[in-house]
Amino acid sequence: MSTTLAWATDLHLDSVDAPDLERFCGDIVRANPDVILLGGDIADASDLHDWLRLLAERFERPIYFVLGNHDYYGGDIASVRTRVRELEPQWLRWLPDSGCVELNRDTALVGHGGWGDARLGDFSLSPVLTDYLAIKDLADQIDLDDVLSGFRHRASLKRKLGELGDEAAESLRGSLQQAVLGYAQVVVLTHVPPFRDACWHAGRISTEDWLPGFSCKATGDILIAEAARHPECRITVLCGHTHGGGEAQVLPNLHVHTGDADYGSVGFRWIEVGEPGVTVAVDPWHVGSDPR
Repeated sequence: MSTTLAWATDLHLDSVDAPDLERFCGDIVRANPDVILLGGDIADASDLHDWLRLLAERFERPIYFVLGNHDYYGGDIASVRTRVRELEPQWLRWLPDSGCVELNRDTALVGHGGWGDARLGDFSLSPVLTDYLAIKDLADQIDLDDVLSGFRHRASLKRKLGELGDEAAESLRGSLQQAVLGYAQVVVLTHVPPFRDACWHAGRISTEDWLPGFSCKATGDILIAEAARHPECRITVLCGHTHGGGEAQVLPNLHVHTGDADYGSVGFRWIEVGEPGVTVAVDPWHVGSDPR
C-alpha cells in the first residue's frame, strides 16, 4: 500500500502573481495526491490564514503544514499560532498539534517548523536577519541603535533563539517517539534544516556566518537520538528555508531532503511512501508543468 504526497516549501504566496498561482494549484489538482505537505514560509502573518483557506478550497484534501519564519513576519509567535489553531480543521492541519499522523500502515508523518537556533556556525559573525526585526518576539531582544551601529550586543537574542529551538525540538520529540515505535518509516516535515550538511544554498553548505540563522541543531539532536535508538525505522526529513536544494545522509536510516525555492515561482515535489520506502522526485514540478 502506498500513499502519494505533494510537498511544497517556501511558497511565499504574497509574492506570486495570479496566473502562476493558478497554474500551481492546477498542477497539484491534476496530480491528485492523497495528501499535501506545506513546509513553511507560506505568507506573512497578516494574510497567512487567507492563503491557507484559499489553498484548502482549491485542493479539497488534507493539507498538513508547518510554519516558517516568514509566517510570523509582522506578528508575534503566540498570536500567529493561536489564529492557526482557529482554522477550519476539515482540510487544514497544523502538524505540531496533529501529533503522529498515520499515512498508511507502514508510514507516519510528524513535524514542526523549527527555528534557526544560533547553535551551528558562528553567531558573532551572523548578519542582521529580517527575522530579528520583523518578528516581535525577536525584535524585543535587541536594541535598534545597537543593530545600526554594528550589532555587537546580541546575547539576549541568542538565548531567545536557543529557547525557540529547544521548544521546537521538545514539541517534536513526543510525536517522533510514538512514530518510530509504531511504523517502519517516518516522514518529518520541518522548515529549518536540522543539520549543517542539510543547510544547502547555491549548491554548497552555508558558511559559518549564515548557519546560525539557517539551521536548528536542537531538532537535529532529537532526530539523531531517535534514529540511532531505532535503526530499524527509516526517517526521511523534508525541510526548506535556505532556498537551495540538496540531500544529506546523516545516518544509514536518517536522510534529509532540502527543497529549493525562488521568490515568485512556486512548485512542488512528488513523494510516494509505501513498503519499499520513501521515494522523492529529484526535480520539483514548477508551475506550468505537466505532472503526468
